[in-house]
Amino acid sequence: MRSAADRIRVAVGMVLSVMIFGTLGYWAFGFTLLDAMYQTITTITTVGFRELEEFGTAEKWFTMVLIIVGVSTVLYSFTLVVQAVVEGQLKDFVGRRRMDRQIKNMSGHSIVCGWGRVGAAVAHDLEASGERVVVVDADPERVRDVPYPTVLGDATSDNVLRDAGIERAKSLIAALDGDAANLFVTLSGRDLAPSLFIVARARSDESVSKLEHAGADRVVNPQELGAARMASFVASPNVAEFVDVVMHERSLEFRMQEFDIDRDSPIAGKTLRQANLREASGALVLALRDADGRFTTNPNGDSRIEHHHVVIAVGTHEDLARMAKLVAPA
Repeated sequence: MRSAADRIRVAVGMVLSVMIFGTLGYWAFGFTLLDAMYQTITTITTVGFRELEEFGTAEKWFTMVLIIVGVSTVLYSFTLVVQAVVEGQLKDFVGRRRMDRQIKNMSGHSIVCGWGRVGAAVAHDLEASGERVVVVDADPERVRDVPYPTVLGDATSDNVLRDAGIERAKSLIAALDGDAANLFVTLSGRDLAPSLFIVARARSDESVSKLEHAGADRVVNPQELGAARMASFVASPNVAEFVDVVMHERSLEFRMQEFDIDRDSPIAGKTLRQANLREASGALVLALRDADGRFTTNPNGDSRIEHHHVVIAVGTHEDLARMAKLVAPA
């Protein structure tokens, strides 16, 4: 089946062909080129103001053929164009309704505001980590080919964020181009969903504290991160590449993962030695993070795991799956 664009091209080609046929025919009967074109257009459009020259038998037969062929072609072409436009609008409408229903049924997803280079990279990494993503952007051309559920609109609008399911979302990523826009998104997100985890993009250092005060849990400056990453490839290339592979490429057997320790977790209140995580799961605990955000790196066996701690571990997929069962509430 032809696409809408193909059908429109066919329609335009058919009309042009009839116009060329009529113009050449009248020109052969002695009309000037302009008069031949004028006579053709007035004939096939059924306007028919008047005949510019005296018509003989041959001209009359040619005009009758042109009327039948031309009017039929113009009407058919007009039908193709209308069909293509209506089908395109209907397809967009049906697709949007289906996507809206899909978003309404989502919960625990991540909302990425801004489909630029940063937003696209964030969305792809989130998907690779098993997260569900909804993208918000105001540019219809940019969101046309987004491979995730999308909301077309200004991300600084509360209604647009509601359409993205912010009340049911797990996290919000403000990745718009301007710091002011990301500040508004952060303020709106924190107001609409107080417990939402918000990550905001900052272009300038002075915007970092403002975004934090607005409610961002984390503020990231991609330029600074890029510079630090480039420096690490010079200073410690193997370490940097190993971290990249573990965290992003997923081509290595080992993974890093974090586990939130709930109050009802069977290991809450135990030391690492008592929890026996290494022997029972095979995963290695790299660090503990307390409720105040402080890290205990390379914890020993006497390090106590409290509820609201975050355990950061490394291991194979199977090791981490076993650890998830060990720390889950009974």
